[in-house]
Amino acid sequence: MRPGGNRGWLLRLVIAFGFAQGAVSMARPAVSYRALALGADERAVGVIAGVYALLPLFAAVPLGRRTDHGRCAPLLPVGVVLIAGGCALSGVAGSLWTMALWSGVMGLGHLCFVIGSQSLVARQSAPHEQDRNFGHFTIGAALGQLVGPIAAGALIGGEDMAGSSALALVAAGATAAVAFTSLWRIEHRRTASSSTADKGARVPVRGILRTRGVPAGILISLAVLSATDILTAYLPVVGEHRGIAPSVIGVLLSLRAAATIACRLVLTPLLRLLGRPLLLTLTCLLAALLCTAIALPVPVWALGLLLAALGFCLGVGQPLSMTTVVQAAPDDARSTALALRLTGNRLGQVAAPAAAGLIAGVAGAAAPFVMLGVLLLLSSGVAVRSPREPDEPGERVGRDAPDGAEGPDKPGGEGRGVRRGLGRGAPLRRKSDI
Repeated sequence: MRPGGNRGWLLRLVIAFGFAQGAVSMARPAVSYRALALGADERAVGVIAGVYALLPLFAAVPLGRRTDHGRCAPLLPVGVVLIAGGCALSGVAGSLWTMALWSGVMGLGHLCFVIGSQSLVARQSAPHEQDRNFGHFTIGAALGQLVGPIAAGALIGGEDMAGSSALALVAAGATAAVAFTSLWRIEHRRTASSSTADKGARVPVRGILRTRGVPAGILISLAVLSATDILTAYLPVVGEHRGIAPSVIGVLLSLRAAATIACRLVLTPLLRLLGRPLLLTLTCLLAALLCTAIALPVPVWALGLLLAALGFCLGVGQPLSMTTVVQAAPDDARSTALALRLTGNRLGQVAAPAAAGLIAGVAGAAAPFVMLGVLLLLSSGVAVRSPREPDEPGERVGRDAPDGAEGPDKPGGEGRGVRRGLGRGAPLRRKSDI
C-alpha cells in the first residue's frame, strides 16, 4: 500500500490523539488542584508540573532510535496505558511525591504516544502529503487542548477540592483509554516491514542536529509551544490585573484554541499560496507582533481579536516544523530527529515558564508576552532558511545520489526518487514507496 493511499489510518490517529491529548489537558490542571488540596505550596506544584516535562527528556532520543529501526504502532498503546495509568493513579495518590511520580509517568506516556504517532505520519505519508497530514494530525491535539480544560473545570470545584480533583483525574484516565478503540492495525504492513528491514548504522545525534533545517524546525516548535504554554499560564494573571473575570479568560483561551483548529483546516490552500518557508516566516512574525500587543492595556473585545489572530498564526508552526525536521533529516533517522524536536519542546516547557516568572516578577505580568515576541521573532528569522517543500510526489529535498548509486544524471536513474543513505549496489526506491 502506497503511503498516503488510505486516509482511514490518519482519521483514526487524529481521533486517538484527540482523546489522549484531551486526557492530558484535563489531568494537568487537576493535578495542580489536587496537590494544593493535599497541602502543596506554589513551589511543590511547580516541581510536580516540572517532573511531567523533565522525565521524558531522558527517554526521547532512545525511543526515537528504536522507532527508526522498528515499528511505530507499538508505542501508541504503550503511551495510552501510561497516560491512563498516570492520570488515574494521580487521582488516588495520597502524598505529593507519589503525585510527582505519576505525573512523570503521564508525561512519559504522552511522549511515547507523540513519538509513535508523528513517526507513523512521516512514514506513511508521501513527501508532498506530509504538510497536510501533519496539519490534520495536530487537529487532534488542538481539540484535546480545547475540550480538556473545559471538562476539568466542570468537574473540579466546591468545598471538597481533593475529591473533585481526584474525580477529574480518574475521568481523564478513562478518557485516555478510549484512544485504544482507534489503534487497531493502524500501521501499514509494508511500511512496518520496510522499517524493520533497513537497519543500518545509526546516524549520530550531533550529525542530525547539524543538518540544515533540523535546528530551525526545533526552534520554531519550541517558540510556538512556549507561546501556547505561557499564554495559558499568564493570561489569567493579566486578567486578574485588568479586572477580567475568570469565565471570560476561559472563553478567550478557548477562542485561541478554536482559531488554531481553523488554521489547520485551511493549511493546504495556504501552503499552495505561499509555500512552507514563507508561511512559517510570516506567521511567526505576525505571532511575535500579536504577543507583544497583548502586553498593551487593550479592551476585552480587542484582546479577543488579538488572541484569535494569534491562535491562527500559532497553528502553523507545529505541523510545519514536523515536516521541516522530517524532510531535512536523513531517512534512517527521521524518528530520532522528531524525538530531538520533542526534547526541545520539553526544554522549552521547563525553561520558558521559569524565565517568564522571573521577568514577570521584575517587569509585571504582561512582560512575558514581550519575551515571547522576541522568541517568535527569532524563529521567523530561521524559518526563512528552512528547506523548501517537494514540488511533486517522490521528490526528496536536498538529496543527492550516493557514490555508486544511480541518480538523476546517471544512466538508468530514477530521477528525483533517490534515497539518501543507500550503500553501493543497494536497490533504489522512491521516498513515496517507504
